[in-house]
Amino acid sequence: MGADWSAFEHRGPIRVEGGLRARSKRGSIGSSWWSRRFVDVLERVCDRGRLSRGRAYARQGQVLSIDLSPGLVEAAVQGSRPAPYEVTIRIEAYGEERWAAVEDALARQAVHRAKLLAGEMPPEIEDVFAELGTDLFPRDLDMRCSCPDWGVPCKHLSAVLYLLAESFDDDPFLVLAWRGRTRARLLGALAEEPEERDPLRVDDVPFAERLADFYAPGATAHRQERRASEAAPDLLPRVFPPPPAVADALTAAYRRLRDTP
Repeated sequence: MGADWSAFEHRGPIRVEGGLRARSKRGSIGSSWWSRRFVDVLERVCDRGRLSRGRAYARQGQVLSIDLSPGLVEAAVQGSRPAPYEVTIRIEAYGEERWAAVEDALARQAVHRAKLLAGEMPPEIEDVFAELGTDLFPRDLDMRCSCPDWGVPCKHLSAVLYLLAESFDDDPFLVLAWRGRTRARLLGALAEEPEERDPLRVDDVPFAERLADFYAPGATAHRQERRASEAAPDLLPRVFPPPPAVADALTAAYRRLRDTP
């Protein structure tokens, strides 16, 4: 005959040693804007009673382990039965094409790029994702627990979600890793300087390639010659006025000199 687990249902959870325990002792969980943003999503769509019991589980240390990988969180939670419950939480992990677009958009924003490279998570990063038609934080979570509770999320799932929020406090890049981009990959892409041509740069031509036409008259000399021929004949007398007695004669002499081939 199979084991009768009904006797365990009314009892509290089996206490464990060395479980993962929330730092928060009372009130809400999550202190940074990004962890609070994640918790806000949960508390808006999830049953408040189960979330409250989940916070108690998280604070008591009932979660045995949490493993995060792209698109997936797997955890073990000790409940009232001898065998820990298995918890899985899935979201969409973005592919290379979408991440390339996100990285390009972030790289174009100097302030966002600088903050991320400094290990900070700028609040505006949500807007960058939104402008690309992409969500940073999940709207929906595919959540499963091996416990018999029909409610989703159950207290075991809720405990894992709250501890996940606290882990985001410790390392904001876990939010991005869950979406499919590790900290190293993202910062490596943002650290690459974009190749831009300096508008004041003049490409140098080796002297050997210019030697053949080094003594040939250039366009500048031609323009200078033309400007000199078109100058007013009395320009020099105007700049350096001669004595009035010879001014007219000197101007006439300059005109004849200009017209001489």
